[in-house]
Amino acid sequence: MNKRLGGLWQHPNFLKFWAGETVSVFGSQITLLALPLTAVLMLGATPLQMGILGAVEVAPFLFISLFAGVWVDRWRLRPLMIMVDIGRAILLGSIPAVYALGWLSIEYLYVVAVLTGVFTVFFDVAYQSYLPVLVERDKLVEGNGKLEVSRSVAQIAGPGLAGTLVQLVSAPVTLALDAISFAFSALFLGLIKHTEPARAATQAKHNIWREIGEGMGVVFGSRYLRPIAACTGIGNLFGNIGSAVYTIYLVRELHLDAVVLGLIFGLGSIGALLGALMNGWLTDRLGLGPTILLTAVVFCIGPLATPLANGPVPVLMLILTAGYFITSWSSPIYNINQLSLRQAITPRRLLGRMNASMRFLVWGTMPVGSLLGGLLGELIGLRATLLVAALGGFLSVLPILFSPVRTLQKQPDPIEEEAPPQPIVTTL
Repeated sequence: MNKRLGGLWQHPNFLKFWAGETVSVFGSQITLLALPLTAVLMLGATPLQMGILGAVEVAPFLFISLFAGVWVDRWRLRPLMIMVDIGRAILLGSIPAVYALGWLSIEYLYVVAVLTGVFTVFFDVAYQSYLPVLVERDKLVEGNGKLEVSRSVAQIAGPGLAGTLVQLVSAPVTLALDAISFAFSALFLGLIKHTEPARAATQAKHNIWREIGEGMGVVFGSRYLRPIAACTGIGNLFGNIGSAVYTIYLVRELHLDAVVLGLIFGLGSIGALLGALMNGWLTDRLGLGPTILLTAVVFCIGPLATPLANGPVPVLMLILTAGYFITSWSSPIYNINQLSLRQAITPRRLLGRMNASMRFLVWGTMPVGSLLGGLLGELIGLRATLLVAALGGFLSVLPILFSPVRTLQKQPDPIEEEAPPQPIVTTL
């Protein structure tokens, strides 16, 4: 291997992990456009139904995240992720099959969305806990950066491909690609040759509520994690108010077709790639905390473009793409830095519960936001709902602005382990 390629480029197991995640996020970007278009174009969904669809998809993060964190800390991570990928492949693959039989309904999309959400809860908690097990902690920023680059490239190519496929073969059939991507992700995870650190065996009876409390205590007891959770949770609340009616607004009020939507998402997502690539440069110059604050502010500017967009289709495309570009640029930088900070300062035995607690707090607001978005769309109209979502998003900046995160120049030292490792009580 070229000697100039150091770091994780010379880590075969990370490269397999990265490859699997890259394929998976490409498929997920296709679903991001194809699933709501299935509801809007094939089933004639109303704003309220779109809000319900968005809510049930992320509701598992509110209801089972905390329990998932406890279980993930007990189980082996890689086999769990493989099983979850296979489950998601089967669920999404069922949509084109049911469509071909003429049985597809909005209720069926609800069922698939909620079950896929359950699997995603377990995968995300395990995935965020596995990287610190797979690589050294001083490689976390590099690892998260590479994963974010893949996500950014997928955000560029995926929506354009999805829009074209929706026009050619219909939205439900397009979802089959995401099913295939999960199968490939499971395959790459299976190729990893890595033994997870053994955990001490014990016969002690587990108290799941005490373990959940321990994970929540990590978040609420940290002067860094607390404001990050508040910032992201508020941002997700208002973001989902907007996303609940975003697709239906673009299709029914702005009269944009699937190809145009794909181009807006794809071209706007070039910002995500640029953000992921320049993260190290920006963080080195501003410091960790100021970078998190800056990107939290910039993230809120982009959504203003949607309710303010007006004019012929080329003008609409320009405005909407610019707004999506701004949001996309800031998102990977914020995520790389806050996630690496979380992983670095949390004791390894608590990673699953910490990540699950964060997911509960920051994604638990999403179903609430989706339902509010659907209701507001019915009551005050789609454009007004998008404006409320855009303006409300600026509230997310306040927790970072008035916290020690704002002045943090580099990652703090890791928290020392305070208790012996928890046992693995089952294997998958």
